[in-house]
Amino acid sequence: CTSLRRSLLFIFADIGSERYTFSFTIRDSPTCFINVNSWGREDYIRSLSESFRVGDCVTIENPLVQAKEAEREEKFNPVTPSCYKLLLSENHSVVKTSSCYEMDTKLLSLLHLPVKDPQDYYSLGDITANGQSLDGRILNVLAAVMSVGEPKYFMTSDKRKGQRCEVKLYDETEMSFPIVCWDNESIQLAQSWIPRETVIFASDVRINFDKFRNCMTATVISKTIITTNPETAEANVLFSFIKESARSGALHDKMEEQSKGSINLETVVDIYTVEQLKEKALQSDGKLEPVYGIIYGYISTLDIDDNASKVIRNRCSICRFIVNEMSNTCTFCSDVSSYSKSTFSSFDILVDLTDHTGTLYSCYLSDCVAEETLGCTVHEFLALAEDKKTALKWQLLLERSKIYFKVISVCKNKAQSINVIDCTVYGAT
Repeated sequence: CTSLRRSLLFIFADIGSERYTFSFTIRDSPTCFINVNSWGREDYIRSLSESFRVGDCVTIENPLVQAKEAEREEKFNPVTPSCYKLLLSENHSVVKTSSCYEMDTKLLSLLHLPVKDPQDYYSLGDITANGQSLDGRILNVLAAVMSVGEPKYFMTSDKRKGQRCEVKLYDETEMSFPIVCWDNESIQLAQSWIPRETVIFASDVRINFDKFRNCMTATVISKTIITTNPETAEANVLFSFIKESARSGALHDKMEEQSKGSINLETVVDIYTVEQLKEKALQSDGKLEPVYGIIYGYISTLDIDDNASKVIRNRCSICRFIVNEMSNTCTFCSDVSSYSKSTFSSFDILVDLTDHTGTLYSCYLSDCVAEETLGCTVHEFLALAEDKKTALKWQLLLERSKIYFKVISVCKNKAQSINVIDCTVYGAT
């Protein structure tokens, strides 16, 4: 069987004692999957949980087969087609992990098949459009990964350690939508995703309205099962969109998108508020012409002191598109012989822009524009100590700025990419 989901927690059974539980979901065919639970001592549960990861092939010997109480148990566990669940006993049950040479390729193919109907999902645009009417609902989502944040660690009021990781998603209808991971398993999985290359099908995520940010968000919960790079017709359409949006955002405009030298800033005179720009996007009627303008506001998110790999990427020296990190090759210059290609390091930062009317999420601050805004080159930035990077961030964060932007429509259904083409701080707030 293939492991689809895992969760580990402990409870206090009596004063001075703890009982641990470990649950996971396994699958051995496109239509059959089942939940597995184990209770026991900390040593046993931790050893069991560390013996395999999501995606591993396992063999379970001597489990206890028990009828499940669907209404009660599926409130916090994935909904499965089976009427049963498996219970593992420390004394009688064994979980064996298959080596890479023993894995059944038919089982591995199940990792790319969603556990729900591949057509049963909400687009990000539909979630945003429905707004607070979906608050608290459990839905399925198919989307591409825009960015993966660094895990943030914290301590709760009762001294328990916690962590949080936020991922920005996008699709043909919405260019930035946050999904939050709170558990170690989903956070580790998210760290493996490649921005603007990975597609996920997330079944049973909780949708909420974030009052602080005034936007809809998704949260990975104990019921959630995430399929990475699903092999479905719907996902293939989204993969094509990723490629086309990359072409329109990089190849078609080449350096124009990243360099203010290609546009005379003196010709950009239209001033917008964030609210006006959002309204203009809704009224675009599928027009693909770029929009230039000015916003007087401030950068409200600038994560440059977490991990340099999140803000610096390698670009193709020919088309300036971000190259594949694993192969360090450009997927859009295949007609050019490999020996004539080269890459260079470049800033690729996602920032939020805010004024008194709202916030534009996940705007691009890239290449030479980022260097001018930060006041340093990539190599100079990499040489900075962590405290210097943090100090640099706070020189720009929340400072009143005159921000020139370019909006690129990447398809005919109002999904847009916002690029900063100049940012000048003109006074503190």
